[in-house]
Amino acid sequence: MRRKDREITDFQEIIRIIDKCQIVRLGLADGDYPYIVPVNFAYQVINDRIDLYIHGAMAGKKYEMLCKNPVCSFEMDIPLKMDCITERGDVTMRYQSVMGKAKVTFLQDHEKQAALDDIIMARYEETKHFNYNKTPVSHTAVAKLTVTEITAKANPERERS
Repeated sequence: MRRKDREITDFQEIIRIIDKCQIVRLGLADGDYPYIVPVNFAYQVINDRIDLYIHGAMAGKKYEMLCKNPVCSFEMDIPLKMDCITERGDVTMRYQSVMGKAKVTFLQDHEKQAALDDIIMARYEETKHFNYNKTPVSHTAVAKLTVTEITAKANPERERS
């Protein structure tokens, strides 16, 4: 990381950033060009391991690519604001971001249903107690992304003197 002054190494601070993010962008290998796809997600922390959970159809490019090559890169961020610093004539974006790599495992049967109910649906207040239609679950892929590398970075607003 070039800007070490912006690096976040505290594990709990990284989790706080992840908790505020709504979308994770997956980077998948697709021949000569990477394939980037934004998806909503939930997560679980066990000891110092982070598992991200995503779901979607058991068809399509994302699903096929993850079946073929079950690893990915990921990125999530919180844009805070564009900041014009008039005293110096500088412009900078204030943000928080997390990036990393993960191994992907598709969950089956009980594990899949438990991840949907106890992790994905439980993440949001609106869906926590929602009695959703479980009929499509048999045709839904639920992937667990076990994070193998992670970095975080922020450019927070600073008080001006």
